[in-house]
Amino acid sequence: MNTYQIAVIPGDGVGVEVIPEGLKVLRRVGEVTGSFSIATTDFPWSCEYYLAHGEMMPKDGVDQLRSSDAIYLGAVGFPGVPDHVSLWGLLLPIRKEFDQYVNLRPIQMFEGIPGPLRDKGPKDIDILCVRENTEGEYGGMGGRFKEGTPDESAIQVSLFTRKGVERIARYAFGLAQGRRKILASATKSNALNYTAVMWDEIVAEVGAREFPEVEITNYHVDALAARFVTAPETLDVVVGSNLFGDIITDLGGALQGSMGLPAGANLNPERKYPSMFEPIHGSAPRRAGQGIGNPMATVWAGAMMLEHLGETEAARLVMDALRHVALNGPRTKDLGGTAKTIEMGDAIAAAIGARVTPH
Repeated sequence: MNTYQIAVIPGDGVGVEVIPEGLKVLRRVGEVTGSFSIATTDFPWSCEYYLAHGEMMPKDGVDQLRSSDAIYLGAVGFPGVPDHVSLWGLLLPIRKEFDQYVNLRPIQMFEGIPGPLRDKGPKDIDILCVRENTEGEYGGMGGRFKEGTPDESAIQVSLFTRKGVERIARYAFGLAQGRRKILASATKSNALNYTAVMWDEIVAEVGAREFPEVEITNYHVDALAARFVTAPETLDVVVGSNLFGDIITDLGGALQGSMGLPAGANLNPERKYPSMFEPIHGSAPRRAGQGIGNPMATVWAGAMMLEHLGETEAARLVMDALRHVALNGPRTKDLGGTAKTIEMGDAIAAAIGARVTPH
């Protein structure tokens, strides 16, 4: 039996409430399959930690995570700490130091949970978004000048490298090859005449050279956002730069029926460093402390973690349990129900290995 060392960062807000439910499900599926167990190390890094210590994590925080098999993150951000401080102090350093250059976000609807689009259901919405996760618009280069004066100015520089674009394109093409063999690329090359044009050229080169059977369509990101709403069934695998991918995946998450559902993975595909898995709903400070947060996204992120660790059967069982609960209940407040976070976690764990609705 494998024992996986999981670094747990519950973080802020509802993160500290949903992470225990995700761990509950992971431990349960390990028991059912008999193939693995998990050993966890908790790290209290959060906005509360920042207010007490003046930093989101210790100077050697990344090194403390390095020996883990994976990182399980709840949420980062809370009122009282500016968002750029919490993001640049914890999440982005981990992504960059561990070269987690793939941000993978599945966008799927579950039977039983209606989405906001009229006449669109699970058969219409099944999109896999691949976001470049370490460079682009989030490179962190630039500065502010003459602050507080009439001549104040700010510069934010986007960095695109051939290596970075090639490897994210190659990863996206590989996924598309195993699905419907169509790839949508988010661009804005009519306006961004250097970075986006380079992106388009490199994506086209990788496709023609290595994946000639995959059909690629370039969409200006604004038109692609509209297509998410008007014709999601025409999309399968979507690849985009850091900023574009961030925006369209949140739009995609909204199509699922609740922001309590979308999950994400920050992957180092070469497995040289640990990868990180998280719900993408954020810390939801207005819901924090009430015990009503939806743990389904956290559980889904756990399934993605199991898939990455090679526990394919366990990941399938977790997803089957999620689909069972989505169809049969219970439901948390965001889904129109009254169930508490713990009750949802219990229901999902109980559905592991049980007879579930076919899909």
